[in-house]
Amino acid sequence: MSWTPELALALALILPLIGGAAVLGLGAKPNLREAATLITAVALAVVVAYLVEASGSRPELVLFELAPGLELKFKLEPLGAMFAMVASGLWIINSLYSIAYMRGNNEKDQTRFYFCFTISIAAAMGIALSGNLLTLFFFYEALSLATYPLVAHKGDAKAKRGASIYLGILLATSIGLFLPGVFAVYAFTGTTDFTVGGILSGVGPMAGSVLLVLFAFGIGKAALMPVHPWLPNAMVAPTPVSALLHAVAVVKAGVFSILKVVVYIFGADYMQTLPAADVLAWVAGGSIVVASVFAFTKDNLKARLAYSTVSQLSYITLGAMLASPLALLGAALQIVMHAYGKITLFMTAGGIYTGAKKSEISQLDGLGRYMPVTFAAFTIGALSIIGVPPFGGVWPKVFLMEGAAEGGQPWLIVMLIGSTLLNIGYLLPIVIRGFFKPKPEPSPMRPGQPPALAWIAPLITAGGTIVLFFAIGPLIDFLSPVFTTEMTP
Repeated sequence: MSWTPELALALALILPLIGGAAVLGLGAKPNLREAATLITAVALAVVVAYLVEASGSRPELVLFELAPGLELKFKLEPLGAMFAMVASGLWIINSLYSIAYMRGNNEKDQTRFYFCFTISIAAAMGIALSGNLLTLFFFYEALSLATYPLVAHKGDAKAKRGASIYLGILLATSIGLFLPGVFAVYAFTGTTDFTVGGILSGVGPMAGSVLLVLFAFGIGKAALMPVHPWLPNAMVAPTPVSALLHAVAVVKAGVFSILKVVVYIFGADYMQTLPAADVLAWVAGGSIVVASVFAFTKDNLKARLAYSTVSQLSYITLGAMLASPLALLGAALQIVMHAYGKITLFMTAGGIYTGAKKSEISQLDGLGRYMPVTFAAFTIGALSIIGVPPFGGVWPKVFLMEGAAEGGQPWLIVMLIGSTLLNIGYLLPIVIRGFFKPKPEPSPMRPGQPPALAWIAPLITAGGTIVLFFAIGPLIDFLSPVFTTEMTP
C-alpha cells in the first residue's frame, strides 16, 4: 500500500481513536498508558506535517453519501492544515504537561481523562479536515460530547453544574442555530461543500444576513457574546482540560469554523453585501472590550484567563466579519498565536496550583521567587497575548488593524488599541505580584516546585511565541493564497 495524501487524511482521523483504545487497554499500567498517549500524539503530528506539505494538491476522502450534495467528506486545504498542525503539535506538549499535573495532584479517573482527550483530538481533526458543512457539524457535536466528561472530571457538584452549562449552551446553539443554517444553505444551493469563492452568491443580502447570524451565534464555541458563559463555567475542569479548551481544540475549533464558513461558504465578495457583517463586526469589537473588562474583576487566575480568551477569540470573529484579505489573514494568524500564548498561561497557572496550591491572584505575592521559570514563562505568554514584539501575538493585531483601516472602520482600530491596554492591565499585575511584591507576614510554608514537566511544557510553548514572531514569513506565505486568489471564484 503506497503512502498517499488520501491515506494520510484517513490516518489523521483514525490514529487518535487507536490511541484511545490503547489508553483503555493499558489503563491499569499508568506508564504504558501515558506512553501510548505520547506515541499517538507524535504519530499524529508526523501525519499532519505530511498533510501540510500535501495541502496544495487538495486531497479528498468521501466516506459515504446521505443524499445528493450531502456527504461525509474530508478535503484538505491550507486553513484546515494550519488548524490540524496547531492542534496536533500542542497535543504533544499538553500530554507531557498532563502527566505532571494529573500525577502531581493525584487526580482520579486518569484513564478516562486520557481516553476522552484522544477522542477530543479525533473530533478536532475531523473539524480541521472537513470538506463540507455537514461533516463540520458532525465533528463539532462530537467534540462537545467528548469534552463534557473532561469538564465534569472532578465529579463534585460544582464540576457537574459547570459541565451542564458547558454542554447545554453548546448543544442549544448548535442544534438551534448552526444546524438550521446548514439545512438552509443546502436548501438554497443544493450542496454544503466548502468551495473556493463561496456558494451563496445567488442568495439575497437579507437572507444571507440571517444565515450569517445563525452561524455566528450557532457556532457557540467561538464564544461571541452573549453565548459565551459556557467558557468561564468550564474552568471547573483540571488545568490540562482548560488548556485543551482554550488552545488545542474547543475554542479554536469554534473560531476556525467561523473563518472556514466565511471563506468557503459565504466568500469575500458576498460578505461585503451583507448588512449583518457590519453589525456582527461591532458585536465582536464590543465582546473584545467587554470581556477584557470582566477579566479585571476576577481574582481567580483561571477565571481571568477565561474572560481573556472570550476577548481574544472575538479578534478572529472580527476579522472574519470584516472579510478583507488583511483582516482574514490576521484572524487566521490569531488562531495560531493565541494558541501558543494562552496554553502557556494556563499551563503556568496549573503549575502554580500544583506547586503552591494557590489559585487566586491575590495569593501570588512573591511566588515568582520560588518558581522563577514558571513565572518567566507566564510573563512571555502574557506579553504575546498583549501583542509586544518579539512575541508572535503582535502580528494578528497588526493585520487586523490594517484590515479595519482597509474596510473604513477606524473605530474598530480604537477598540483593538483599547483591548491591548486592557490586556496590560489584567495580565501584567500578575507578573508584578509574583516577582516584585513581598510575601505576606507571617511567611507561610515555602511552596514546592511543580513537577519538572509542569514547567518544561510551558517553557516550550513560551519559546514557541518567540519562534512564531520570527517565522511569520513562511506562515503568511502558506495562508495568503486562501485570502487572495481563493476568495473569488
